[in-house]
Amino acid sequence: MQLDPSESLKLAKKLARASAKYKEVEVIVCPSFTEIAAVGEIIKGKKIKLGAQDCFWESEGEFTGEVSPKFLKEYGVEYIIIGHSERRQYVHTTNEMINEKIKALLEIGITPIMCVGETFEQRQDGEKEAILIKEITDGLKEVWLNKSSNLIIAYEPIWMIGSGQEIDPSEVEHTHQVIKQTLYDIFPDTMVDEQVKIIYGGSVNPENITAFLEQSAVDGALIGGSSLDATKFSTIIAASINI
Repeated sequence: MQLDPSESLKLAKKLARASAKYKEVEVIVCPSFTEIAAVGEIIKGKKIKLGAQDCFWESEGEFTGEVSPKFLKEYGVEYIIIGHSERRQYVHTTNEMINEKIKALLEIGITPIMCVGETFEQRQDGEKEAILIKEITDGLKEVWLNKSSNLIIAYEPIWMIGSGQEIDPSEVEHTHQVIKQTLYDIFPDTMVDEQVKIIYGGSVNPENITAFLEQSAVDGALIGGSSLDATKFSTIIAASINI
């Protein structure tokens, strides 16, 4: 909830103009609900895919104020962020809700971007890995990926978001390995290797993106503040292409 409608469209147009250079990488933008349709039109036919920031777990019904994944799909949405830390914090999204949303998205052919991460207190108490394992296990309970389904897990340490603090890329690598092992305990190995990506989000910027993406277990990045600036975002994409 950062850009007003005109700012969102201006950013989308800049990215659309630059998208011819987006080779060999997958770029997804997730605008506010109010700009989904307009941004979708701007990036149509470009090397940018459309995502959304959240959704409800039912496709239709008496759920005033919620947004249907089925309706979002009609606007061309291919990805939806589920369980972002701010949704968990401010509207108390639970692991059980996340589980229902992921099932709903996979059923209609939308790829979930499932966010997991620990707070500073949990990190200090040595609970980081236990928290991640629980969030993944609960969120993916009774979930299955068919041959055409994909899943993205976004590790976002909550204490890092917008803080400007640094995290060592080697720690991110280790954490992604923990996440991957947890996924191996849920799905067949080949399914994890071929249909699941694990990306990192946490104060990612043009200066540190290369160090993160050079880690073998990091498949990409969930960009926050730097995605609001076309130049910074394009620089991050360029770094990804170089890697």
